Amino acid sequence: MITALALGNKIPAVYPFPRFAVEGGLIAYGVDLADQLHNAGGYAARILKGENPADLPIQTPTRYALTINIKTAKALGLTVPAAAQNVRFWHKADIPARSINVRYWG
Repeated sequence: MITALALGNKIPAVYPFPRFAVEGGLIAYGVDLADQLHNAGGYAARILKGENPADLPIQTPTRYALTINIKTAKALGLTVPAAAQNVRFWHKADIPARSINVRYWG
């Protein structure tokens, strides 16, 4: 509903989760949820092995996901630069500190 309202009024919008871009939103940018769940599993394993949860360090996200809906961009009269369209996936191994997972839909 939110994505349809933005598209119907020709408002380019950025959303926090990739699902919004898949459903017609222009861009989604936020933490990589799969990576967050993987990290949570690691924490759960540490706790199950006997570590005190209070002693575990706070972790911040290290992977982010950028999803661009090409069809929506065209419908809004926007062009995604060719250089940006050629980028596909950057993985943790490629960029040690932080990485962006780029996806295209449409």
